Order: sequence, then structure tokens, then C-alpha cells
Amino acid sequence: MALTTELLEPSKQQNVLEIGTGSGYQAAVLAALVGHVFTIEIVPELAQSAAAVLERLGIRNVTVRYGDGYQGWTEKAPFDRIVLTAAPPEIPQSLVDQLRPGGRMVAPVGDSPFSQSLVVINKLADGTVRRRSVIPVAFVPMVREKP
Repeated sequence: MALTTELLEPSKQQNVLEIGTGSGYQAAVLAALVGHVFTIEIVPELAQSAAAVLERLGIRNVTVRYGDGYQGWTEKAPFDRIVLTAAPPEIPQSLVDQLRPGGRMVAPVGDSPFSQSLVVINKLADGTVRRRSVIPVAFVPMVREKP
């Protein structure tokens, strides 16, 4: 998590989309570093629990939503930064589309925990995307909402 946060290059002016709220720990860390965190969790009980913990801690610049992270959060886009805490086989185009030109995304990517890489995506001012792999990682797979 520390490397992921460092690679994001967070700053106080940024709005960040986090995919995979989990306990809310990463969202709480980011809340101290950025303007606002919008975080999506696909497990309803985790989303409710994380929202309650963040509220109890007095963290006001995090908004938790239950939903499918593959869809992102179009109503709040574009985002300066996007971070994934679970690994999709490939970066969803919907998330790339929601990244502001000049923005950055950090995500584990790969089909299995044995073939994942931590990837940094930079969206240039003209909308083109640059991608670089940083290190091998092992994250849980990113889950889609069941139809």
C-alpha cells in the first residue's frame, strides 16, 4: 500500500477514485493527502462498515459507495488519480475514460496472483495513455457485479 500511495503522487488539490474500499484503511490514508476520496466497494457489508469507521474517525473527505468498480463513478469524474486495490485482468476502459488528462492511475493488473504487475498509467494532456509496469505483485482479483 505504501508504494501504491507513493506512485500516485497525491496532493491536496486532487480528487481520487479508489476501487476496492475494503476496511477503509487506504481511503483513510489518502484522505490525509488529497482533497477528496471517492471509494467504491462491491461487497455491501464492507462498504457499510468502512463508511461507519471513517465517520467514527471524523474523516469527512471520503465518500463511500457500494457498487461495481469496473464501472467507476461517472457522476464524479474526471478524477485526478485512480487507485485499484484489487487486480483486474486488464485495466477497464471505463476507468481510463474517467481519468483526467494529466492524471495518473496505479493498479495491480493480471489474471492470477502469480502473474500480476503493479502498473502506473499516465494520461497525457492530449488523452494518450502511457503505461509502465513497476514490480510483480499479488493482489486479490477484482470482482464484477453479477448480472
